[in-house]
Amino acid sequence: WTKDEYLKFIDAMMDKPLSFYAFEMLYWCGIREGELLALTPADFDFEKRTVTISKTFQHTGGKDIVTPPKTEKSNRTITMPLFLADEIQKYLKMQYDIGLDDRLFPITKSYLYREMQRGCKDTGVKRIRIHDLRHSHISLLIDQGFSAVAIADRVGHESIDITYNYAHLFPS
Repeated sequence: WTKDEYLKFIDAMMDKPLSFYAFEMLYWCGIREGELLALTPADFDFEKRTVTISKTFQHTGGKDIVTPPKTEKSNRTITMPLFLADEIQKYLKMQYDIGLDDRLFPITKSYLYREMQRGCKDTGVKRIRIHDLRHSHISLLIDQGFSAVAIADRVGHESIDITYNYAHLFPS
């Protein structure tokens, strides 16, 4: 999506804070679905405006499993935009009795899929996969002038070659 398409979509998510803040993290940080679903309050440093990605979540065989992330470079600390850090703090205050190590988004990938469908239907924005929000984030960073190396570090690409799959989007 373009930034305008995302902003149109996210407007439809405002009626459900859980969905709204989950999609905000996915789009503005470029994290993977499993990384989002594994986030806990302890992963955030609001003074530094960072979120640390150090685990991933999956539901398999009827069990919730938290494991190390996809690759070694997937372990990273991401700087959040000021507005997003403020939003996540607001979301945390809405949570009743959440522990530092409790999942911030206790939902499933299918929940996100259904919410994406709902938002697209309500807004007329073209349907994309949840993972495509990560691609949209990378496109946004390219538009903002970030280098391929900076982008690779931010999104946890194991090799800069993966980032160069977006080479056609770079001005040079």
